Amino acid sequence: MFKEIAIALKNTLILWLITAILYPIIILAIGQTVFPFQANGSFIKNLQGEVVGSALIGQNFTSERYFLSRPSSVDYSPIELGVKTGISGASNLAPSNPQLLENVQNRISQLAQITPTADLIYASGSGLDPHISIAAANAQISRVANVRGLSAAQVKALVEKNTEHRFLEIFGEPGVNVLKLNLALDNLS
Repeated sequence: MFKEIAIALKNTLILWLITAILYPIIILAIGQTVFPFQANGSFIKNLQGEVVGSALIGQNFTSERYFLSRPSSVDYSPIELGVKTGISGASNLAPSNPQLLENVQNRISQLAQITPTADLIYASGSGLDPHISIAAANAQISRVANVRGLSAAQVKALVEKNTEHRFLEIFGEPGVNVLKLNLALDNLS
């Protein structure tokens, strides 16, 4: 019986060593050498070299100088005391909940100067979506161009340049990464 317990403990120790130590180290090494940008959070820097966000997590832009992002029920996990909170999630409000209707009506009234699209009115399921649809970006072109003193053609060219197409031409929907687009606007000015 002690022999069987010793074999079981030895097997457990070996499997623990492989799955809890060796495998994570190998995956970390592959990620850092082959995909360092993605493995380190897909951080985007401005022209001064400061990290301004991640290409994978949306941000709330409120200035008229910027394209508006998709609303977030969790306010895009704000940085509190220098630490990212890591919160994600939807509001969990049922369609019959009056608070949901009030939220939607408030968003529509905030977007009075443009033709709002669904992704500018409704929050994403994760609350972290960094993309808006091409239609949502196109609806904001004239507003952003007027505020920045640019031509609509210049802003439209930036939208097209920052449009991410379907993966392998079949998966997902085309979208515009709002952070990248707003940084391109700042770099243009």
